[in-house]
Amino acid sequence: MDNLKLHIREIPDFPKPGILFYDITTLLKNAAGFRAIIDALKLQYEGLHVDTVIGVEARGFIFAPALAYALNAGFVPVRKPKKLPGETSRITYDLEYGTDTLEIHKDAIGNGHRVLIVDDLLATGGTASAVAKLVEQMGGIVAGLGFVIELTFLQGREKLQGYDVFSLIQYDK
Repeated sequence: MDNLKLHIREIPDFPKPGILFYDITTLLKNAAGFRAIIDALKLQYEGLHVDTVIGVEARGFIFAPALAYALNAGFVPVRKPKKLPGETSRITYDLEYGTDTLEIHKDAIGNGHRVLIVDDLLATGGTASAVAKLVEQMGGIVAGLGFVIELTFLQGREKLQGYDVFSLIQYDK
């Protein structure tokens, strides 16, 4: 998967000074690169019985539906507040400076459903941990958490101990 790094644009000082942003839009526009991502995630999870693939707003929405299709599973979005039309369950979690909240439809996860959580990036692990807790609060079983990119230097896996965590591409700086 390191060859996919060639298609990821690095933008210094975005969104603020001192941050090196890994822009996946240049990878996504490459048909072979996008296919390689979905195929690799499918290969990782095809032996796992998964009922539902969750995509975390917003870039998780790019990968989760394609992976759900490949795994013959359903797709469920987890969104920012007031974006879903039906009755929702929510979780509020801590950020470095403040809090954030995510919501899911109350009927999206059935009791005992095996759920794969997919997002573009594993950074500090806060969002992924919150989504995993939300799934479990709804009676679901977290079958795994899959990411396209992992920023290993931020040690996000530490917040996800006890879960099966997989990432395709790792950056150590």
